[in-house]
Amino acid sequence: MAYHGWFISVSTATFRGPDGTIFERDVVRHPGAVAIVPVTAEGSVVLVRQYRPAVDRELLEVPAGTCDVVGEPREVTAQRELGEEAGLAAGSVEHLATCLNTPGFCDESTTIFLATELRPVPWNPQGVEEGELRIVEIPLRRFDALVDRGEVVDAVTILGVGLARRRLRARRRQPG
Repeated sequence: MAYHGWFISVSTATFRGPDGTIFERDVVRHPGAVAIVPVTAEGSVVLVRQYRPAVDRELLEVPAGTCDVVGEPREVTAQRELGEEAGLAAGSVEHLATCLNTPGFCDESTTIFLATELRPVPWNPQGVEEGELRIVEIPLRRFDALVDRGEVVDAVTILGVGLARRRLRARRRQPG
């Protein structure tokens, strides 16, 4: 193990490639994460603007967090993160997708959920970054313009909002 920190570790691992070649790679091990796309009854997505030290800037993102409670179901982690970051609870949480964030060097997967039937709960920010977090509601119809202008650059947010819109459109087309 080259490094072991609070929630990631880095190690050099040995692999056998498809052609049988043995090789080594540095691999970042991560416990996984959840991302929640909260959509209001009025058709807005609730985003958070927070400082991200790895890129040294504020980003506009869906609420998200690391799966840092051993054994906690991802749906429960999603509800907890939604409350901590956005001061919301969801009456409905639906799985949208699970994606690999950066499989070229990291095993992190993010499970993305759609959260609807939102209600306020006490806001409970955790840590330095969340202490300065700001909550922003954006009408879904304006979201693509934010991506086009480079105001939303987080891949999980872009994917999650796109999948949420697809799910909501499909729901509206279903009879009854």
